[in-house]
Amino acid sequence: MRLVIAEDHALLRDGLIRILEAHGHEIVAAVEHGSDLGEALADPSAEAAVLDVRLPPTHTDEGLRAAVSVRSARPGFPVMVLSQYVERIYARELLASGDGGIGYLLKDRVGDVGEFVDALGRVASGGTVLDPQVVSAVMARQEPVERLTARERDVLGLMAEGRSNAAIAAALFVTEKAVGKHVNIIFTKLDLPVAPDDNRRVLAVLAWLGV
Repeated sequence: MRLVIAEDHALLRDGLIRILEAHGHEIVAAVEHGSDLGEALADPSAEAAVLDVRLPPTHTDEGLRAAVSVRSARPGFPVMVLSQYVERIYARELLASGDGGIGYLLKDRVGDVGEFVDALGRVASGGTVLDPQVVSAVMARQEPVERLTARERDVLGLMAEGRSNAAIAAALFVTEKAVGKHVNIIFTKLDLPVAPDDNRRVLAVLAWLGV
């Protein structure tokens, strides 16, 4: 996969390049400044991006705005966003289009190379991956999706992390068939229209985030 990387911290940027190249990916651009990111993402050969949320010159949301912009120009373009802190609003902004191919991880997750590369692969395949700490922060809100049972919220939380039904079943020690029933009930309780399951999973996460 041909990737664009945006990270202003030189050591982390170099680490990302080494990790991703070691797993067979090609880096078409690795930038450190927000002003260079638009041109890098405009490269038609780029197939996905790994972006820091905060880049120079303002260190606020340059990476986030670039992610939203490229997905507007290229709907579904896979983007993995990295952040130093849990900020739920970023996840909401990224997911607002309703398309998949989005990941939001804390930078600490890069240290678990296998998990990071796996998450990027799920995003590149059109999945949605949210950092477990983002999931926990949303679960701790005072306004949960009231119609869901505790087990259904467990299933939805794992869906938000980008887990397949099989992976959810393994995590909850239940059968995949049971997970499938929970997922269908979640779709029904959240009043989600009939659509391909991948789209409905994204819509369920959006409803859960309060988008």
